[in-house]
Amino acid sequence: MEKTVKVTCLNNGQDYDIPMGSNLSEALQLMNLTMEHEPILAHVNNKVEGMHYRIYKPKRVEFLDITSASGQRAYTRTLFFILCKAVRDLYTPCKVAIDIPVSNGYYVDLNIGHPVTLEDAGRIRKRMQEIIDAAMPIHRHETTTKEAIEMFNALHTFSKVKLLKSTGSLYTTFYDIGEYYDYFYGSILTNTKQIYLFGLEKYYDGLLLRIPSREHPNELGELIMQDKMFGIFKEHHRWQDILGMRTIGDLNECIDKGFSSHLIQISEALQEKKIARIADEIANRKGIKLVLIAGPSSSGKTTTCKRLSVQLAVNSIKPIGISLDDYFLDRELTPRDESGDYDFENLHALNLPLLNEQMNALFRGEEVELPRYDFPTGKSVKSGRELKLEDDQILVVEGIHALNPELMATVPQEQIYRVYASALTTLLLDNHNYIPTTDNRLLRRIIRDYKYRGVSAQETIRRWPSVRKGENKWIFPFQENCDQMFNSAMLFELAVIKSQAEPLLEQVPEDCPEYAEAYRLRKFLKYIRPIPEDQIPPTSLLREFLGGSSFEY
Repeated sequence: MEKTVKVTCLNNGQDYDIPMGSNLSEALQLMNLTMEHEPILAHVNNKVEGMHYRIYKPKRVEFLDITSASGQRAYTRTLFFILCKAVRDLYTPCKVAIDIPVSNGYYVDLNIGHPVTLEDAGRIRKRMQEIIDAAMPIHRHETTTKEAIEMFNALHTFSKVKLLKSTGSLYTTFYDIGEYYDYFYGSILTNTKQIYLFGLEKYYDGLLLRIPSREHPNELGELIMQDKMFGIFKEHHRWQDILGMRTIGDLNECIDKGFSSHLIQISEALQEKKIARIADEIANRKGIKLVLIAGPSSSGKTTTCKRLSVQLAVNSIKPIGISLDDYFLDRELTPRDESGDYDFENLHALNLPLLNEQMNALFRGEEVELPRYDFPTGKSVKSGRELKLEDDQILVVEGIHALNPELMATVPQEQIYRVYASALTTLLLDNHNYIPTTDNRLLRRIIRDYKYRGVSAQETIRRWPSVRKGENKWIFPFQENCDQMFNSAMLFELAVIKSQAEPLLEQVPEDCPEYAEAYRLRKFLKYIRPIPEDQIPPTSLLREFLGGSSFEY
């Protein structure tokens, strides 16, 4: 008699007796589950697993499609896999680096022996579609890490060799499509035919790989040119080339050789030099009276503001800090979101008429009394702080809406200088595995929320989708409006925050939905060697999250 195991499907609340050893694809067929979009992976006991996963014990399973964050990641990884195979099929020798998220897609850096042309983009796109149309199965393999290293070394994929050598794992999982082998961090789809939509086009000196939108999965994400964003990524790549550090394998090697202090010193100096250049530009641009600093959550806006203020002082400019939080409307006047909750991230939660009126008055040389927002009562009250802007003074204001044109709609625009700050991770795990920039910010926020707000990692993870939704609506559409972009991410950063983040992630209970994300982040951090926190200077932007800063917050 065939042995079965009980599987509870959380999508419909039904229990099923599934033959022991069935994979998730086979289990799904037995359930006859109907979903609007094809299930492509699942949460199994609150861990993300691909459809290759085999069931030997009772499990609680929730199938996921491309509209979930995990589903989109799996879809995207599979596209990366198909792209890499297509390039290998067409060009020998070749090198592919899935580089940076930009313009609602992923920039792909190609080395195919000549500059990438429109014809190359067309050839690769056609070959990818052929692989998809062939409905090629994607096989999952597990072997010893030693054997995996030998295999990838023979394939000349040396960034993977360097990564796998530094993991310390006994076993490694890899995949194949028609005898093309690759290693990916995270789950992969089971067949190339599951890729139903993608785009590939020439983008600067490489390619842009476009993926379906999570919100509208039958459409590609809108192609938005992000010249400044792309430029800041390229600037950081030049810094990485100075340090010889493009991947986590490079970082681990640097740490193992005892060069972490040198890496920190160079990284901090490069960042300070960038801030100094921004201050110099502000000083040289006559008539600037207001500096606006915007950025998403945990981008380091506050420390960027403080360090920029120091550099402005070096230029004989006296910075005056103003908080946009003090311009909140009384709570009962605050807009509400679709759930009926107060939407404090809404631009119109601010008293825009008062803000514009006071900015214009200050620019005219008049004196104003700044408001103060009393958070416990939810009321705007008088602060008693009177301000008159002198000739050698500049207002410095940071906030999520600082680049939104509506914020200072009536203020003379020629008197405003705008800075966009974000943690734009440029390190790769290896050439085919990028690190999401949002992971860096989420880890920062987990540490900060626990240390300064008494909020658990579980609660921070629970709130994160709402935070991201607000960023997509109120911040990212305006990031190209800036005069300068500032990347607050450090090449060594993940190695430092690892030690504080891991214990907090381990506290997330296994029986809650947030465990899947906590487990994913823990798994990711295991790739990285730690750097002791005491090597970080007190002026470092990271101190905003880790503690021990010489700045007051």
